[in-house]
Amino acid sequence: MATVADDEPEVRTSPNPAPPAEATRKVFRHRISTRLWHWINVIAFFMMVMSGLMIFNAHPRLYWGKYGANFDYAWLEISSHDQRGFLRVGSKTFDTTGVLGISGNQAGHSRPTAFPGWATVPSNYNLADGRLWHLFFAWVLAIGLIAYLLISIWNRHLQKEVAPTREELKPGHLWQDIKDHARLRFPTGEAASRYNILQKLSYGAVLLVLLPLMVLTGLCMSPGADPWLPWLVDLFGGRQSARSIHFITMWLLLGFFLVHILMVILAGPINEIGSMITGRYTIKPERPSSPEAENAGQA
Repeated sequence: MATVADDEPEVRTSPNPAPPAEATRKVFRHRISTRLWHWINVIAFFMMVMSGLMIFNAHPRLYWGKYGANFDYAWLEISSHDQRGFLRVGSKTFDTTGVLGISGNQAGHSRPTAFPGWATVPSNYNLADGRLWHLFFAWVLAIGLIAYLLISIWNRHLQKEVAPTREELKPGHLWQDIKDHARLRFPTGEAASRYNILQKLSYGAVLLVLLPLMVLTGLCMSPGADPWLPWLVDLFGGRQSARSIHFITMWLLLGFFLVHILMVILAGPINEIGSMITGRYTIKPERPSSPEAENAGQA
């Protein structure tokens, strides 16, 4: 006689059960030296940019070579004519009324000025105070940069966490990382605990190229640098060339900052900013890799 058990369907179990889902976890990502230098730099950089724009307002023209004055040809000029602001780069002129070249004051009257008061320190025209602010934070930036580089070499942060590997520099890997960022596919799992190749290249460029360039070209613009660093001024092609390179480098750094902030917002600002305060970063479960990513890794 059949029993109830005989009528029940047979239950089959998979020989390879699916592994349990990986939970989020926290890892230590940023050293104390990195966090301190990061937040000091945020303050120093913006104070230097805003006070630097005040200094630029005193003579809003840029030249190449050793000399430059009102009657010399400037490759860049921000000014105004007939109550219209303009930006001239080489032979191209752009109307910048309301943004650059002319600005309104509290009384509602317009006045010629390259950058408006809200973008400068101090907000009213004062070259002497602008220089004081700029030079003070220049020392903060320069001393902080030297200290951070020495500490990062000593604790091998540069060698282990910033220097790219040969595998990361392969064209296939680079291209895959660019596509992942364009699709907002940010690293997950173990890959999120370290810098990706685009971060390494951009951070390395800022640390080892742009910031040292800012410091060195800034020194060239100091009259006191001529007696003890004449070779440095000559290296950059003269004081006016150094001033132009200084200005261009500032905008490259500002561009890096804007892209950096955009990536922080898109990747999750609470986790990203929190890790730069506490050092601890929350890692999400690893996302299955796509076939094209696997092929890129073999390229």
